[in-house]
Amino acid sequence: MKRTTPAALLATALVSTLATGCGGDASAGDDTHVTVTVGYQSKTINTVTAGTLLRSLGYFERELAAQGKRDGISYKVEWQDYATGAPITAQMTAGKIDIGSMGDFPLLINAARGKQLKRPTHLVSVTGYNLKGALNTVVTAPDSKLGSLKDLRGKKVSTSVGSAADGTLVRALQRAGIDAEKDISKLNQQPAVGASALQAGSADALSQFVAWPGLLVFQGKAKALYDGAELDLPTFHGVTVREDFAEQRPKVLDAFLTAQIEATKYLNDHPVQAAEKVAEATGLPPEVVYLYNGSGGIATFDPAVKPQLVSALKKDVSVLKSAKLVGDVDVDSFVDDGPIKRVYGKEYAERLAATADASRGEVWLKGEDSTRPFDSPAALLKFVAGHKGEVRAAYVPDATNGTRWYADRAVWVQDGKELKPFVTASAAGAYTQAHPAARTVSYATALEQAS
Repeated sequence: MKRTTPAALLATALVSTLATGCGGDASAGDDTHVTVTVGYQSKTINTVTAGTLLRSLGYFERELAAQGKRDGISYKVEWQDYATGAPITAQMTAGKIDIGSMGDFPLLINAARGKQLKRPTHLVSVTGYNLKGALNTVVTAPDSKLGSLKDLRGKKVSTSVGSAADGTLVRALQRAGIDAEKDISKLNQQPAVGASALQAGSADALSQFVAWPGLLVFQGKAKALYDGAELDLPTFHGVTVREDFAEQRPKVLDAFLTAQIEATKYLNDHPVQAAEKVAEATGLPPEVVYLYNGSGGIATFDPAVKPQLVSALKKDVSVLKSAKLVGDVDVDSFVDDGPIKRVYGKEYAERLAATADASRGEVWLKGEDSTRPFDSPAALLKFVAGHKGEVRAAYVPDATNGTRWYADRAVWVQDGKELKPFVTASAAGAYTQAHPAARTVSYATALEQAS
């Protein structure tokens, strides 16, 4: 089938962004007045501790004000919001953004473009991650007859080429025996455009990163076809900085990382309040934000650059090379955890060893500023059944992969006295096939059985 190559599409996007960007170096200013420009993705809520939430809390500005008193410089922060990582990379390589946050695949493109254009960049911290890959999901229309990835052969699938979600799509299709370049018609679209295409029927499926799949499912405009956690490969978002900026203004970078650490602590200590702040800033429903960023959510937030994530990044290179988006990428020279290690001090070793807590069921009642945890799906369902009309959102972990999902959007299976939730129908089907006595039941039936 005829299509524009991914590399050409990305190049066009980069050139377009450069043509419309603001002039001058991002950190331009005289000796006493400095503007620091931060590129972020407000609706990519896996990056909020380096973007949306950080901006809302004002921690970076606070740290810079304190630093300014010490060195006699007046600092100003300019925040630039984008839908994906590609334009942030374009602006960084043009010297117009100092610090940016983006997903793992865009980070590799950031590294490649920086080296190519002699504006080297470095990954200096992580925002949110999921060690299984659950931050990316493939969804279809609510009434779609597609039951698994194998059904995508010959179909139109929307994604953002070069994104982490595109990487998940390519890998997942490979495992299903489908060539992402030959066996499907891939539509290279911004997330919002892809969401509209899915609703209009011009796309059969949509592969995207947070928070688009969760948003569409919450709104009843989509259902999950494939959970990225089935890949069992880490995916994450991180912070990248221009090398020249980090060398010229190391104290500013330290201030940013200090602020990011504080924003991470706020999110982990006050998950509901953090979700509401992000929701207010982005227009996303708080229930969707909490799905990903809440206590035990799909994303785990920790700035430490964990070895598992660096290893995963190296494995991602081959996927981008096959799509002709990058050549060889020296991940070891791109990754620089020196600044975050410096800021953390002795605590850094502890952060590297920290592991994410397993997700468990939670119910968020209307009018409450905290959630209620449950150790089993049955206990959660019984509580929900007894509080009809009071439930704002209920979340359950997938019985196989542990991915947190909406209880009322999950596919439920009854196996004897047990009730098991799954993100996708194909995962539920795999379970019932392996357990002949089990059967799929509706959410209403699951509530009735548990009450």
